[in-house]
Amino acid sequence: MLGHLRTGDWLTRERVRMISVTLLTFYVLLMVFLFATSNGRVDRFDRPLGTDYSQVWTAGRFVLEGHPEEPFDNVAHQRRQQDYFSPTSGFFHWGYPPYFLVVAAVFALLPYALSLLLWQASTLLLYLVAVRRIAPIQDCLLVAAAFPAVFVNIGHGHNGFLSAGLMALALLALERRPVVAGILFGLLAYKPQFGLLIPIALLAGGYWRAIVAAGATIVAMTLGTAWAFGWETWRGFFDMMHFSRVVISEQGATGWYKIQTVFSAVRMWGGSIPLAYGVQAVSTLGCAAMVAWMWFARVDQRLAAAALMTGALLSTPYALDYDMMLLGPALAFFIAHGLETGFAPWEKSILAVVWATPLLARDLTMTTFIPVGQIAMIVFMAMIFRRTWPNARQDLVATTGALPSMPR
Repeated sequence: MLGHLRTGDWLTRERVRMISVTLLTFYVLLMVFLFATSNGRVDRFDRPLGTDYSQVWTAGRFVLEGHPEEPFDNVAHQRRQQDYFSPTSGFFHWGYPPYFLVVAAVFALLPYALSLLLWQASTLLLYLVAVRRIAPIQDCLLVAAAFPAVFVNIGHGHNGFLSAGLMALALLALERRPVVAGILFGLLAYKPQFGLLIPIALLAGGYWRAIVAAGATIVAMTLGTAWAFGWETWRGFFDMMHFSRVVISEQGATGWYKIQTVFSAVRMWGGSIPLAYGVQAVSTLGCAAMVAWMWFARVDQRLAAAALMTGALLSTPYALDYDMMLLGPALAFFIAHGLETGFAPWEKSILAVVWATPLLARDLTMTTFIPVGQIAMIVFMAMIFRRTWPNARQDLVATTGALPSMPR
């Protein structure tokens, strides 16, 4: 048993395909059931279809009506959600920067169910295209589509596909099209908590054109939204940040078992807020140091990319299980490198566990109080670092200044 786990030979192509097809079938059947038994907006369990997407569509309706500041008013936003969905279907608050109001307004032009389907399909395609470019191997798309975080993200109607796709495509474009990469990194500002390590990586790697392009993109989006929506929307966003930090993150209104961060694990175990921030700071600084070293030492960029995407989750105090979509491209980057250079003992089995974690993280954490999602991500980050360390030490001594290219 241990021998098979050590070598990973239990992970045959046939077994991988069987697991992937089974999970995909389950996802599709469950989604068809929820849509078929809904009224077009609320499912049979009195929840908005796509739950969290209800806040996006509602915010978009506010924008179309000429009131882009209203989504940041919790009372007004909750009242409108109750009107659109159900008085008892729950409240999903809006905490995004005004950038995302543009996307919300576009999709709010459509009826809710159609809008939700188009949103999920278009962003899922972006994620799948990115993974296919990272690892153009047999069954790549099948495994990527069956990644359990896909199901979690679809169930919540969330933006994990968009975040994963933008960051992965930016990393793929970085060498040959740094300006395009910078623009894609800039677009990720709609979810700023995942951008803490990006400037560190770009500075350490000396990607100045990407840095300028990212900065220019953020400035343009900020001025554009201020002109289109007024500064009142930005004032509302900064006011909402206090609610998001105190109620959602520090008090755990979302549920500690849903939040997949080091901060939430400490709070779940009864740790104080200062202690949780202290432990989170250690995780953030540790990830920043590893990412900075990898990008400065010019390790294989597939491993550097995997570290950046995994570190993005470990460096923020607030990320949910659907945000673990970032692990999809990160795993693809690591696997692409492993298929070329070979896998060390235990690596294949650990990769399988990390891949499966989003399916179990919420329920296992709720029942056992063990933060399995965080543990899996820390182990994966350590495995990336272990793979880069021996070669990078030699390369740093006799560097040629040439970076390994991303796979086309």
